[in-house]
Formats: sequence, C-alpha cells, structure tokens
Amino acid sequence: MSETEREEEEPATDHLDDVADGCGCTEIWEHLSEQRDD
Repeated sequence: MSETEREEEEPATDHLDDVADGCGCTEIWEHLSEQRDD
C-alpha cells in the first residue's frame, strides 16, 4: 500500500483541533455542538 493510499484512509480530524488531549466524550460533544451553532 502506498503512502498516498494510507493518507486517503485516515479520517479527517480537523474539527477536533481545538479539543484538549485527554478530554472525554462530553467535552467533545460540547465542542462539536458549539461549532454547529456557528
């Protein structure tokens, strides 16, 4: 498998860049719902 194929398989995580490492599902849900309101 080429590197390009591996990159295509990785899901996009840009929407989680502002979420702190180690936070729980509640914090992630709150972050995503705040972005949805914008």
